[in-house]
Amino acid sequence: MAFKDMFKDENDINEKSVVGFASFAMMCIFAIADIVTGFFGKDLVIQEFIYNSFVIITLGSFGIAEAG
Repeated sequence: MAFKDMFKDENDINEKSVVGFASFAMMCIFAIADIVTGFFGKDLVIQEFIYNSFVIITLGSFGIAEAG
C-alpha cells in the first residue's frame, strides 16, 4: 500500500489510530528528550499547552472519553 492510498475513501487504515499513535510517539519523544537533557544538567522547556494538546489528541483518538 502506497502512502497516497491512505487518503482514498476505500482503505483498510483507521486514520484516527494513525493520528493517535503519532501524537503518543511525539509525547514519548518529549519525555526522552527531557530525560536526556536533564541528565546533562539542562532544563528542557516545553510549553504546557503544546504538551496538553498532544495528550488531548491521544486520548480523543483512542476513544478515551474521560481521563479522571
